[in-house]
Amino acid sequence: MNKEELAKLLKIDDKKAQAKEIEQQMSLPDFWSDQKKATSLSQKLTYLSNLINQFESAKSEDELKTLEEEALFSGDYDQNNAILSVHAGAGGTEAQDWAEMLMRMFMRYSEKKGFQLTVLDKSDGEEAGIKSCELKIAGANAYGNLKAEAGVHRLVRISPFDADKARHTSFALVEVIPEFDELSDVEIDEKDLKIDVFRASGHGGQSVNTTDSAVRITHLPSKIVVSCQNERSQLQNKETAMKILKSKLKKLELDERKKQEQGLRGEHTSAEWGNQIRSYVLQPYQQVKDHRTEHTETNPTEVLNGEIDGFIHAYLKKISDS
Repeated sequence: MNKEELAKLLKIDDKKAQAKEIEQQMSLPDFWSDQKKATSLSQKLTYLSNLINQFESAKSEDELKTLEEEALFSGDYDQNNAILSVHAGAGGTEAQDWAEMLMRMFMRYSEKKGFQLTVLDKSDGEEAGIKSCELKIAGANAYGNLKAEAGVHRLVRISPFDADKARHTSFALVEVIPEFDELSDVEIDEKDLKIDVFRASGHGGQSVNTTDSAVRITHLPSKIVVSCQNERSQLQNKETAMKILKSKLKKLELDERKKQEQGLRGEHTSAEWGNQIRSYVLQPYQQVKDHRTEHTETNPTEVLNGEIDGFIHAYLKKISDS
C-alpha cells in the first residue's frame, strides 16, 4: 500500500480537521471549566497528533505496515473508551458460571493491553458465577478493539455442576458501546425513569456494605437497565449510571439511523442457540471458532485467559474489507 492510499484509509485530512477543531476549543478561556471533558479532548488531541506525525514521518515498509494496522480503527468512536456488559443466558448456574468466565477473559485481555478497567456493577449468581456485569475499559482504541466481542458467546463443556458429567451448552450475551465524550444532545424525561437504590456489594469504601449507595436506573420506554455500585456515594453512582444510560441511548439511536440508511430492520438478539458469534468447545475436542470470520484457535485455555487479539483482528479486517 502506498502513502496516498494509506492517507485515504486513515482519513488523515479528517483527523487534521478534528485536531484543529480541538486546538481551537483548547484556546478558549473556559476550556478547563469542565475538567472531565477537557481531559478527554486533550487525550484525543494527543492521539490525533501522534497519528498525524507518525503518518507524515513514515518512510519504511514496516512503519507503513504499522499504520495500516492502525487504519483498522477508522470508526467514528473507535478511539473511545468502552462500556462492556456480560449477561448470562438461560440455564441458571451453568450459564452464570460461563458469564463469569467471559468477564474474567475481558479483564485479563484488558490487563494484557494495558487498558484501565473498572467494574461498575456485578450481580452474583445464586450458587456460582454472575448474572451480569458492567465494565468500563479505558485506553487507546478500547472500543475499536472490543466492539468485535458484541454478540452471543456459546460454551460447550462437561459441566462441573453435573454429577453425571454430562456435556452442557451455555450462552452469554456481550454488549459493547463506546463511552461518548459529548452527551448534551441526549435528552431524558425524568418521568421515563425508575430509580432504585440498594446495598452495594463491591468496592467503594468502608460504608459500602452498610448503606444503600448502589443505584439502578430503568429507562421505561427502551427497557434499558443500568446499575452502578463502584463509586463511594449514591450521588456518584447515579451520575455514572446516568452517563452510561445516555451512552446506551445514543448508541441505540445511531444504530437505528444506520439501519434506516441501509434499509435494514433490526432484530432483538437473545442469548440462545443459533445467534452465537463465537463457539468455545472444551469437550469432546478443544476449539474456539468465530462464526463471522471463521477464525479458529485450538487452545481455549489461552483464549479464556485473554488471548483474543486474533479474533479481534480478523473481525476488524473483515469489516474494513467489506
